[in-house]
Amino acid sequence: MPYAPALLVIDMQNALAAISYRAAETVAVIAGLRERAKAAGVPVVTIQHQGGELEAGTEGWQIVPELRPSADEVIVHKTSADGFLHTELDKTLKALGVTEVVVTGFATEICVDTTARQALSHQYDVVLVADGHTTSERPDTGEFASPERSIAHHNAIFRHIDFPGRRVRAVPAAEVDFTAP
Repeated sequence: MPYAPALLVIDMQNALAAISYRAAETVAVIAGLRERAKAAGVPVVTIQHQGGELEAGTEGWQIVPELRPSADEVIVHKTSADGFLHTELDKTLKALGVTEVVVTGFATEICVDTTARQALSHQYDVVLVADGHTTSERPDTGEFASPERSIAHHNAIFRHIDFPGRRVRAVPAAEVDFTAP
């Protein structure tokens, strides 16, 4: 199959951005990628979580204004960390002829990681945008690693993960090329 990327924007919603580490910086990185993807004719797929504190239709559930999808962009609603589970994501990507997903969003160690790994299992190549995903703001004490450590850890994993027949990379947004494999 010919190279055909899609940009995935995962859970960049108002309530989640409010608790995110480097929220403004991450939103800016993703907004820049959206512009580049659209200019290259690459589809942008927004994945939006609903359930629990993210009740559909509420202000917190809404996508942050800078990343709000245009009328011609696809929105996939999910109810778990996995953007593929019980959603139309795989069907949508296959209908678009996508072969590689460029992954961005919130939360690094939950929805971003789970969706990226499931993309591999669904036979997509994966690019994790190293500066285009974030997690919740929290101290580096107790059960969780600091946001900096968690993001760095996941970037390192995706630079070294081996998945038969799939190409997996973690690169900064500046190195994402929507025109070449």
